[in-house]
Amino acid sequence: MFKISDSMIHHELLKKARSLRRKPQNFSLFKTRMMKILCRMLRGKHSRKMRYAQEYIERPDGSKLRICVYTPLERKDNVPGLLWIHGGGYSIGIPEQDDAFILRFVEASGCVAVSPDYTLSLDKPYPAALEDCYAALLWLNDKGAAYGMRKDQIFVGGNSAGGGLAAAVSLYARDKKEVAIAFQILLYPMLDDRPTSSSKDNDAPLWYTAINKASWQLYLGDYYGREDVPAYAVPARAVDYANLPPACSFVGSIEPFLAETEAYMNSLKNCGITAAFKVFEGCFHAFDQICPDTDIAKEAVAFLMEHYNNAVKNHFAPQEVKEYERI
Repeated sequence: MFKISDSMIHHELLKKARSLRRKPQNFSLFKTRMMKILCRMLRGKHSRKMRYAQEYIERPDGSKLRICVYTPLERKDNVPGLLWIHGGGYSIGIPEQDDAFILRFVEASGCVAVSPDYTLSLDKPYPAALEDCYAALLWLNDKGAAYGMRKDQIFVGGNSAGGGLAAAVSLYARDKKEVAIAFQILLYPMLDDRPTSSSKDNDAPLWYTAINKASWQLYLGDYYGREDVPAYAVPARAVDYANLPPACSFVGSIEPFLAETEAYMNSLKNCGITAAFKVFEGCFHAFDQICPDTDIAKEAVAFLMEHYNNAVKNHFAPQEVKEYERI
């Protein structure tokens, strides 16, 4: 049991937490579809503090994957490349919703950031989203140099379900050996479909057990409830963590993803992989986005950027040449 009382919530977040809890704590396909429509209204909207372009990658079935490309207003060379994957429980969201995240990275390093408008689970279950994110990674590896990217410093990151996909892409890229990833950013990642000590019977604000379970059911489709779920769908099911990229992550102490994030980061550390990790006491899911003006959110952002900037200085992964294949 992981019931969340008001006394467990950080004092800066309590007012917002109560507001979130006054809303119906349930999940429905209708609500998710409505949120999907609202997210689509953000399409094309972006900060004027960085350049923004849309490119299209052809999928094997002939359809097009839209990717958003973000670069500094003034071009820089020998900068990192970043594949950034948005969250939304695998079922909703678009790249533009993470404009604030991407702007921080672009301003800090002049990086070339690519964010895919990947297939949502409302449309198709796994592996559609992973295929799209990996295709965007291949595009970045191929085209990033034209934007000033150095080939030996490609990062992968995301928040929530985007963090889960970032971990999945890192696992998949390690095994395919087509693109070498230098660093992974896994912010409160959605990594495990199975109940954990923090995801079971959790009634925290914003993200809680019922919505977590429903989201995994949508994403896994026929795999849900089975023991043979691939690690590329559920990274917490991986058994081999060797040779994965260094990572950073943070998570709130009262949210469902606490235990799975701790376990994943510890698995990296046990393999000798650099894994910077911090738990923020009394914080619920995505607190840094929901309450960005609080001191605790600013502390989390500072932690993230400290380790991102360290990665820019210290983490590199030379590329090997290999013929591309599909999942």
